[in-house]
Amino acid sequence: MGLPKANRLKHWRDFQLVFNRGIARRSRYLTLRGVRVTSKEKDPVREQPCATQVGISIGKKVSKKAVVRNRIKRQLRRAVRELMPSIIPGWKIVLVVKPGAVECEYEHFLRELKQVLTQAEVLNGH
Repeated sequence: MGLPKANRLKHWRDFQLVFNRGIARRSRYLTLRGVRVTSKEKDPVREQPCATQVGISIGKKVSKKAVVRNRIKRQLRRAVRELMPSIIPGWKIVLVVKPGAVECEYEHFLRELKQVLTQAEVLNGH
C-alpha cells in the first residue's frame, strides 16, 4: 500500500523546487531534503496549508537490482505513513537513499526517518 494521493510528490518541478530551495539533513542511510510551502499556497476548500508531500529517490548505486530498490521504497513508504500524522502540514520532502541501505530493516528506517525529521524540525513538537 502506497501513500495517499494527496501526500505523494510526483512532478519533476516539485523535486527541482525541493533540491534547489530546500534544506538538507543527513543520517547514515538517508538524506532528507525539504522545503516549507508558503502560506499563499493553501488548500482552497479547507483554508489551511496543503498536505505534506513526500517523494523517494533511490539510485542504482544503492543496488543494481530493482527488486531490492523497490523493497527499500516500500519500507520507507510504510515508515512515512506511520509518521505522517505527526508531520507538520505544508512541507515538500524528498528522501534520498544512500548506498549501504540494503542491509537495513524497517525498524532501522523508521528510527532514522524519525531522527532526520526531528533534526529538520518537521515533526509536531520536535
